[in-house]
Amino acid sequence: MQKLVFFVGVAGTGKTTVAERVADQIPCAFLDRDTVGGRFVERFLEMNDLDPNDRDSDFYKKHLRDLEYDTTKDICIENLRVGQNVFMISPFTAELKNKEWIDEVVEASGKTKEDIDVKVVVVTLEDIEQQRKRIEERGTERDTWKLDNWDSYETRVDFVPTINWDISEDHVHIFDNSGELTEEKVQDLVKYISQ
Repeated sequence: MQKLVFFVGVAGTGKTTVAERVADQIPCAFLDRDTVGGRFVERFLEMNDLDPNDRDSDFYKKHLRDLEYDTTKDICIENLRVGQNVFMISPFTAELKNKEWIDEVVEASGKTKEDIDVKVVVVTLEDIEQQRKRIEERGTERDTWKLDNWDSYETRVDFVPTINWDISEDHVHIFDNSGELTEEKVQDLVKYISQ
């Protein structure tokens, strides 16, 4: 079966790092929503005299958020259609709540749930200080707003999103990414995704 795996969680929990380590061993199309839409979003925000790093503004949520997510979804569908495994990296909070969303993705790819194994890896941390430290260490421009507005930014590192998709409970895995991302931890995730 093809694998469609969502690595979700709040900023700084290490979604991308975890997904990259697993992708070393499971060939896949690797779709990080920040990479897919980041440059376009920054340009649109700048053109509207807004902070190019602010993904929490009303303007972003109204005009740009769905464009980023829908474009990533379309690239996912294309890769599923041609037989690739796909890793999707982003919070996907609204999409996970939408019961029909995953069914629409699978159907649009021309496949069925018997063809595609859908799993969700929720990446969490134990403490907020580790989250802030990781955000600071990665040093990306898009995190400037988060750090400057830390008190108002959504910072619950142990946040587990609502998942309304029609997938079995054992297809949702809560992964605590505290401490070192050891080879043993990576192998456990590889085994979980592969089974």
